[in-house]
Amino acid sequence: MTLYDKTFKENLSLILQEDWIADERASWKDGTPIYTKSIPAVVNRYDLSKEFPACTLRPSAIKGPFKEDDWIYRKRSNNVNDLGLDIWNAWADEDGSIGKAYGYQVAKPVFGYDNQMDYVLGELLRNPHSRRIQIELWNVDDIGEMNLPPCVHHIQFIAHNGKLHLIMKQRSSDYLVAHNWNVVQYSLLVHMVARHVGLAVGILTHIIGNCHIYNKHIEQAHILMEREELEAPTFWLNPEKKNFYDFTVDDVKLTYKEKHEQLTFDVAE
Repeated sequence: MTLYDKTFKENLSLILQEDWIADERASWKDGTPIYTKSIPAVVNRYDLSKEFPACTLRPSAIKGPFKEDDWIYRKRSNNVNDLGLDIWNAWADEDGSIGKAYGYQVAKPVFGYDNQMDYVLGELLRNPHSRRIQIELWNVDDIGEMNLPPCVHHIQFIAHNGKLHLIMKQRSSDYLVAHNWNVVQYSLLVHMVARHVGLAVGILTHIIGNCHIYNKHIEQAHILMEREELEAPTFWLNPEKKNFYDFTVDDVKLTYKEKHEQLTFDVAE
């Protein structure tokens, strides 16, 4: 069993033991009521030097998470027309903007750097022992102008003993639909940043305020709990690339020796 699958099943088992609670914010497209089961204050740790934490209970994507990293941290865009995916379309206005969220916040200058991402890269090279190497997306001055407040809202990079670690704080996780996407996305970010600054990859610590599943996903939840864990996929990041801004979608791969059938989900909006 991979560490990711073990952790995923442990958390999902706890979620399934909870009662259903009415969700007054989100909605199903067919207008039926939404209910959630959830657990609070979850902390998961993944050693990226030992395993790339991609799910084997259902195949994980890698190209999509790369595109979202690119959109937020390299293009620093808040417009879905720059993304190449439809995952944010429900929160976009007629021009494609999601408001002052994600890339808009990363683009803000800090400590003499043009943007928060360049600050991270620059300080890891110039002052790697700093305890201030972080990116903040939860800007209270702009929350009212965000079409959806950030789910992943804060990340902190820590260089220690030749390895790059990341603390990733997420206020809310749609556990079946998006959890592994986020884990893959930020594991990939660690790998690309570590390559840029000449460090090995270390621990990804994922802190989640609320892990939940939705009532229309209960069948998929039980399917995942019953599935056999498979061998972890092989992660590949083009060894010929080093600069954080040089990687393309063709420079990342996840290779599974065997796969379970993919599951589909209605997405609560």
